[in-house]
Amino acid sequence: MILSAAHAALRNLFSPELRTVFFKTFGLTLIALIALWFGLKEVFDWLALPWIDTLLPGLPSWAGWLTFIAAILAGIGLAVALALLVAPVTAAIAGLFLDDVAEAVERIDYPADPPGVALPIGRALMQSLKFFGVVILGNIVALLLLLVPGVNIVAFFVVNGYLLGREFFEFAAMRHLAQEDAKALRRRHSLTVFLAGLLIAAFVSVPLLNLLAPLFSAAMMVHLFKMLSAGDPKIAAKATALRQAA
Repeated sequence: MILSAAHAALRNLFSPELRTVFFKTFGLTLIALIALWFGLKEVFDWLALPWIDTLLPGLPSWAGWLTFIAAILAGIGLAVALALLVAPVTAAIAGLFLDDVAEAVERIDYPADPPGVALPIGRALMQSLKFFGVVILGNIVALLLLLVPGVNIVAFFVVNGYLLGREFFEFAAMRHLAQEDAKALRRRHSLTVFLAGLLIAAFVSVPLLNLLAPLFSAAMMVHLFKMLSAGDPKIAAKATALRQAA
């Protein structure tokens, strides 16, 4: 089921219907990352270079190597910081367009089904910020756990798999169900959603591919929601009630 949903999402990812969303997301992400690069560079330059002369005045000329080493370390730190921010920034920006992705997927692959209800703009903004926070939190926790012997890279996949799987699935489900019902459906299929989240975490971990991760994840979870809810009259009734209320 998960592999079928992933395969369908990959097919959707390169469809003409999602091309506009991809260029919007990619362009805004690129602008945001360039701005972050210059912003972080200013911060690192301010923090990394002057402290040697300030703390240790009157150093001999050979000690200028300390400043050079500090500059190298600052450059490495800048690259690492930017690498850690790629996924959260992409998730936050893509969060603004996830309804566009879900709508296109539903129109392409489920034309006979009633369409989902797009989130209001205020809620979509909150969802975007939530995605940003979840990915930041997941990476911080995973980074800390990487320091624990015996845990290492497993931590990254477990933490991000759980958080990303939960958030993207509930997003897809909330287009058709109230928030409480979406959470309940996710809990009933928690193992399936977690395994799908692991696949998303693997996608996120690959440089450059992680720029496509939010779009892929949204599309995959739409397919997964459709598969898990297929033939369930209770979910169909609740989805009808949500559409009528909207």
